[in-house]
Formats: sequence, C-alpha cells, structure tokens
Amino acid sequence: MKNLTRITLDPNIMGGKPCIRGLRVTVGTIIGLLASGITIDAVLAMYPYLQKEDIMEALAYAAWRSEEIEVPLATA
Repeated sequence: MKNLTRITLDPNIMGGKPCIRGLRVTVGTIIGLLASGITIDAVLAMYPYLQKEDIMEALAYAAWRSEEIEVPLATA
C-alpha cells in the first residue's frame, strides 16, 4: 500500500477517526456521501477546502481497511 499522506489520525480530532488532512472531515463521511450517490464534484462543492486527491485517498484508505482481517488472539 502506498503511503497515504492525506489521511490523518489524531486522538484530538474527531475522536481519532481517520480524517482528511487533519480537518474535521472523516473518511467515513466522504465514503458515506459517495455511497449514497453523491458525485465527487458535489462533495467538493459541499466541502470547498477539499481537493479531488483527498477524495481519491479516502477511497484508497477505505479499500485498504476493508481488506484487513481481525485475527483472534490465542487464549491460555
């Protein structure tokens, strides 16, 4: 996975959820808007301080996270 430079995780911003460039816009918000049928151009109009690269990196991050698996820890 390439280095995602636009996705930040800071416990002081939005409770540590992955955000776009330290702004109070979460990856989940962006993905939810796109999933509901809103276009990238419409998202950019709603959040004029975002860039198309932010949206694309949010998509890449969401795709990467969806491929992760949780492995249960062995118990004694």
